[in-house]
Amino acid sequence: MATVEIQIGIKEDGPQISRMIYGQFAEHLGRCIYEGVWVGEDSPIPNTRGIRNDVVKALKELKVPVIRWPGGCFADEYHWMDGIGPRKDRPRMYNSHWGGVVENNHFGTHEFFDLCEQVGCETYICGNVGSGTVREMSEWVEYMTSPATSPMADLRRKHGREEPWKLDFFGVGNESWGCGGHMRPEYYADEYRRYNTYVRTYGPNKIERIACGPNTADFNWTEVLMERAHNHMDGLALHYYTLLNQKWPPSGSALEFGETEFFSTLESAAHMEELIEKHSAIMDKRDPGKRINLVVDEWGTWHPVEPGTNPGFLYQQNTVRDALVASVHFDLFHRHCERVRMANIAQMINVLQAMILTDKEKMIKTPTYWAFWLYRDHMDAKRADVTIESDLLNGKLKSVTATASTKEGQTTISMSCLDPKEGRTIRVMGVAGAVTSAYVLSGPTMQSHNTFDSPDTVRPLELAVKGITGGFEVNLPPMSVATVVLGG
Repeated sequence: MATVEIQIGIKEDGPQISRMIYGQFAEHLGRCIYEGVWVGEDSPIPNTRGIRNDVVKALKELKVPVIRWPGGCFADEYHWMDGIGPRKDRPRMYNSHWGGVVENNHFGTHEFFDLCEQVGCETYICGNVGSGTVREMSEWVEYMTSPATSPMADLRRKHGREEPWKLDFFGVGNESWGCGGHMRPEYYADEYRRYNTYVRTYGPNKIERIACGPNTADFNWTEVLMERAHNHMDGLALHYYTLLNQKWPPSGSALEFGETEFFSTLESAAHMEELIEKHSAIMDKRDPGKRINLVVDEWGTWHPVEPGTNPGFLYQQNTVRDALVASVHFDLFHRHCERVRMANIAQMINVLQAMILTDKEKMIKTPTYWAFWLYRDHMDAKRADVTIESDLLNGKLKSVTATASTKEGQTTISMSCLDPKEGRTIRVMGVAGAVTSAYVLSGPTMQSHNTFDSPDTVRPLELAVKGITGGFEVNLPPMSVATVVLGG
């Protein structure tokens, strides 16, 4: 087994890794909301006010910091007033983007804030610019956040919520270059300024406004938005999905793939770093102090749907390969945490690279769920410097990726072995302290995944740690993600 050395440089003034990097995204798409989150108060599935108890418990174990809702493409056809008031009176709507299904609007504003309160996370709502109006968006913000005696605040009280909610983040449109209106950047910049004017601050609630950013490598979009609207935004959104060979539409399979597809997928994930660097450089011209967050609010693997499922529901299985895609992203987000202060994986439940899959009353945690679990201790910690002396796989990809951070007297080191055939001995230097926890996530094959019949095929196991002078040593199996936590 080859040895890879990792040198850790602890810094008292290292940049903070925002916990928001571990955010989630829940869209009205397939079975993400309905069945995934919402089952209704009369469901035999245990729930609290219609929201699944098992899902809430699993999300709380991840310490989910923020949830983005209601879309996605769905956001720009969502009219919020259809989702308030008595559920029996709410109008049904046709979901033209995702599967052509008709939904009953039983999960709306009140239910979303209830979900976030149950999970204990912050709130990120995406408003309708594509098919909505300035007035509609303005009144929604007033409904949610105004403590005054005003028409929308009074309507909220009529529907059972006396106090305003805390709205933390608000996206002014979604993918306005595509499904959100097919706009030019110059046009969207002006529309953003107009709509954003009416996303008002009521009382003590401070809303961070997030502008629709570029599609992958559209650097001109970032140039135009930063030139014309940077003084009016707190964040700029970036969307990038991990695709086989970096080509649209999605190809390959979530479960049936070989070594060539394995490497192509991980190389596609690693390409995110180049995008962040180039978009950040453009942002630096107008915002050298990095006040504006680069918000990667849609990321993750996009495989073809599972055979026999609705193509519009984007349901895919989740393997060890997906867990490695997650760890590659976490490590590069950490490396750029001075600018990247929020990320939201797509999506939370039953859609794309999900944390959780459900089948009626059954629920399983995916390998990606466990990757998030392994990285929890990095939230709001100070990033340490990491130097890796690693060989290359396929001539392009380092065999080992890693990150490290410190918080409240403990040091957390996460490492991944990306080699599908051979493990690595990892020698970590420059750290000290007793091991308080050490876990590794792997599987017997590249295609290893959890099913409803075998829910624990891929889950973290305890990892043996050998103390050496100036650090420690671990043996990582092939295709593995590990985290070691040291006490002070």
